[in-house]
Amino acid sequence: MNLRIFPPDELLEADITLPLSKSITNRALIINALTPGAEPLGDMASCDDSQAMIAALSSADTAINIGAAGTTMRFLTAFYASQPGRQVTLDGSERMRHRPIGILVEALRSLGADIAYRGGEGFPPLAINGRQLEGGELTIEANVSSQYISALLMIAPTMAKGLKLRLMGDVASRPYIAMTLGLMKHWGVECQWEGDVITVPSASYRPAAFSVEADWSAASYWYEIEALTSGWVTLRGLQEKSLQGDSALAQIYTKLGVDTSFQPDEGEGVALSANPDQAPRLEVDLAETPDIAQSIIATCAMLGVPFRITGLASLKIKETDRLEAMRRELLKVGVVMTIEEDSIASWDGRRRPIMEMPVFDTYEDHRMAMALAPVSLYVPGVVINNVEVVAKSYPEFWQHLIDAGFKLVDADHPVAVASEEGEEAEA
Repeated sequence: MNLRIFPPDELLEADITLPLSKSITNRALIINALTPGAEPLGDMASCDDSQAMIAALSSADTAINIGAAGTTMRFLTAFYASQPGRQVTLDGSERMRHRPIGILVEALRSLGADIAYRGGEGFPPLAINGRQLEGGELTIEANVSSQYISALLMIAPTMAKGLKLRLMGDVASRPYIAMTLGLMKHWGVECQWEGDVITVPSASYRPAAFSVEADWSAASYWYEIEALTSGWVTLRGLQEKSLQGDSALAQIYTKLGVDTSFQPDEGEGVALSANPDQAPRLEVDLAETPDIAQSIIATCAMLGVPFRITGLASLKIKETDRLEAMRRELLKVGVVMTIEEDSIASWDGRRRPIMEMPVFDTYEDHRMAMALAPVSLYVPGVVINNVEVVAKSYPEFWQHLIDAGFKLVDADHPVAVASEEGEEAEA
């Protein structure tokens, strides 16, 4: 479906219960599956990625297809490789078959894994024969994807010699590695991270109760909306002392006119409100938090805040090349963003005239759809194509927009989209 989006008629007031974190969910699921005697976990994220993980871990099939779930592909590659006697062919969507996994596969092979490519060299599908991995010492490029590192760390306790992992180069998305180590500690495995070396002992995870916090990545779209409306937004479930690096949103958005007030009860969330201190220009390094880049880029573009955002090298291997996708789509609203060295997004404030109503493509990428939807606050009636992609991480997103007063209309058949209460959004 393609949706035409209109902003609320009045000052925005929204009270949103955010989805649970898929990053935490997927790590917790893997670690719990590696834990002898573990009980099933409680509430988990309901998005496509996490549901793909749950389905795969509960399946006895020898052919597993995880669709477009990139985190699931990487974590399961390591998981199945470490399971003695388990034989699996791990596949995904057509896009997944073009997302590289060679660095992880070669790392696992060096530790004793038996993995073969069933298609193009360096890409899924993979034929995996699980076995007890030897472990030992390994050096890995750390500037591509932290998911490779997290995948290796989580299975490291099951290795005969444990793992001494040396990270080579600048570390991408460092908070996600810290998240992984924090969750491993919760399940009883203490690791050491000193300089560029992470040491994981050969050990056994211990059963532990656990609850998943709300998703700070999902919060980024509401920070964007608050910055563009100066309304009132409450986001339920966020924690100030979070495992998620994307909680850096609270600090970054102070420069874009948004204050964050954490509620007294931990987990009750945050209240967003406007402040008058919008920066004339934004310069920020998002190497540790690349998943919030699209929201910040779109926010700056609509506010007219020139920017230079560095640390975005990992965006090329996401669901799409996110930097190039944002460059193309922002041209539709007259913003001439430039890309430097495949890792830097910048804009000097130049605009071109808008010649027609923007119709945004989403490139099978959930974050493209959600980051571009708030553009409707400045250009009422923009269209978002293939809106179903949000199911990957935030399936309730469109309903939450309706709840906040946005009006969503089927762009191909001009019929208002109904809310859960049966009320229709007016065109």
